[in-house]
Amino acid sequence: MRGTMIYGPGDVRSETIPDPVIVDPTDAIIETSATCVCGSDLWYYRGDNEVDKPWAIGHEYVGIVREVGSAVTTVKPGQFVIGSFFASDNTCPHCLYGYQSGCEQAEPVTGCQSEAIRIPLADGTLVAAPDTPADDMLPDLLTLSDVMGTGWYAARAAGVMPGHTAVVVGDGAVGLSAVLAAKEQGADRIIVLSRHADRQAVATEFGATDIVAERGEEAVARVRELTGGIGADSIAECVGTDEAMRTALGVARQGGGVGFVGLPHGVKLSAGKLFNTHVRIQGGGAPVRDYLPDLIARVYDGDFHPGKVFDLKLPLADVAEGYRAMDERRAIKAFLTP
Repeated sequence: MRGTMIYGPGDVRSETIPDPVIVDPTDAIIETSATCVCGSDLWYYRGDNEVDKPWAIGHEYVGIVREVGSAVTTVKPGQFVIGSFFASDNTCPHCLYGYQSGCEQAEPVTGCQSEAIRIPLADGTLVAAPDTPADDMLPDLLTLSDVMGTGWYAARAAGVMPGHTAVVVGDGAVGLSAVLAAKEQGADRIIVLSRHADRQAVATEFGATDIVAERGEEAVARVRELTGGIGADSIAECVGTDEAMRTALGVARQGGGVGFVGLPHGVKLSAGKLFNTHVRIQGGGAPVRDYLPDLIARVYDGDFHPGKVFDLKLPLADVAEGYRAMDERRAIKAFLTP
């Protein structure tokens, strides 16, 4: 089958790789209907994360179940399914608390930029859709596997509630998804930090009320100005850099909440600053599996379109162009079909 391998910085290749097979009785094999490039994949592509050997990359997927192991009971061949980028049993204490990404058996799902995928712990990881969707629903449903689920968690972890003023730091696909999540969760005002017109347009469509183009201390000052000097109730940090975290903390009101979902790179937190501002922080790998039933229902209801973050659609064979376009900021997020 065709799959995507990363060999090192700037070196992503579409190649013939072995078909997946059932390894454990809890596995399922999925025929991929759509996959995509994630902003976190770019950490490897840019050399920020080490690639010590070639490996099959990608962790976002939707598709049709081809085969299941003997222990799988909740999904069956022929069903259209969506799953998290973390495999989980969905039965351990951490899962039952709603943190499937911290499952006692958790393992990352990878190799998804391929024509087929082996999904471990299929019963706890995959959720079947009500039916096989039309092609125009695939972008919306694909976001639920990661970016929309991660944006949803960012807003939840930040403590977004009806009437809140929310700030989203980051205008990538996750940041834009966090805008939509904050809107869906009831925020009255949503301030987005963005310097790119195409991303600002999507953010506004998703519910952003204010755009701040400044960065660093200037951004903090501007958000403070917009909030009458008080700061925001809830902040979604969707980048993962030290500057992004400092900005998120800087725009929070006393006792505000920061939900951080950007994969941290060089982030340093000041305990003294947290002590003095009473700001709450929660984050980590999003427990996407916890949100899938609700988010799938929202898509099927017909008025929830997170797939608008995809602005480049390519065949899987052209995956390298998807990486280049996102790296060069010519695209927000690349959608791939086998």
